[in-house]
Amino acid sequence: MTQRTSTDRPSLPASFEPPAPSIDGERLIAVFSDVVQLIGQALPASSEVVLHDLSRLPNSIVAVHGDVTGRRKGDPATDLLLEEAMTGFATQHLGYETVLPDGRRLTSSTMIIRDVAGAPVAALCINTDVSSWIAVRKIAESMLGSVAAAEPAEPAPAGPSETPEVFLRDVDELAAHLIHQAIADSDIPVEQMKKEHKVEVVQKLKARGMFLLRDAVEMIAESLQVSRFTIYNYLNEIGDTEPEASSRRSASTARTTRGTRET
Repeated sequence: MTQRTSTDRPSLPASFEPPAPSIDGERLIAVFSDVVQLIGQALPASSEVVLHDLSRLPNSIVAVHGDVTGRRKGDPATDLLLEEAMTGFATQHLGYETVLPDGRRLTSSTMIIRDVAGAPVAALCINTDVSSWIAVRKIAESMLGSVAAAEPAEPAPAGPSETPEVFLRDVDELAAHLIHQAIADSDIPVEQMKKEHKVEVVQKLKARGMFLLRDAVEMIAESLQVSRFTIYNYLNEIGDTEPEASSRRSASTARTTRGTRET
C-alpha cells in the first residue's frame, strides 16, 4: 500500500482560530476569575458560574464556582460555545433552558466579554438548576386543581435531545456528541448515505466548530466510513462553495493573526 505524504494532503479551508491572548484580555481574565467566585458566593447553591478563556479553546474553562454540571478547570467548552466561536461570538444568550443527562433542568446565560479593541476574550456563564422549583410548581398546580386546569397549557419543556447546550467534561465526548447530532440531523443511516449527504454532515460539523477539536478529521472519517483524504476533499468542496468575499476575509484574518503571533 502506498503511503501518502504530508504534501499529498489537501490544505484545510480557512477557519476560525481561537483569539490570540492580549495584555488587556489577560487582565480581564484575571479580573473575572475573581468575579466568578464573588458572583458564585452571592447566588444560591443551585447555581454555577463558569469562566471560559476563549484563547484556550476547546479546553477553555479557567474558573468555576459551584457544582451543577460537575465541570472543573481545564474542561472543554460546550457545543453551543464552540458553535459560537465559528460566528465570532456575535450572540449573547440569556435565560435559555438546558437539560442535563440526568434530567435536571437548568436556566442558563452566556455573556461574551470583549477587550478594549472589541475582540472576544472570555465567556461568563451562569447555570441554575431549577428542577426543585419546577417540582414545587407541579405541587402547587395539583393543589389548585380545577383552577390550574383552567389556565392555558404551557408548551412542554425541551427534552435532553433538544437542549440547546450540552455540558461535557471531555473533548472526546464533545466530539462524539457533535458527530452524532450531525448524522442524526440528516435522518439517513451512514450505510445509506450518498456523497452529498456526507458532505452535508461535514458542512454542519464545520459550522458547529468540530474542526477546532483535536483529531477531528480522523473521528469524522471513521464515523462516515470514509478515508481522511476524503474528508479533506469534502472540506475543499465546501470551501469552494462559500462566497468569494468571505474567503478573502478569512484568508486576510488568518494572515493578520499569523503576523501578530510572529512579531
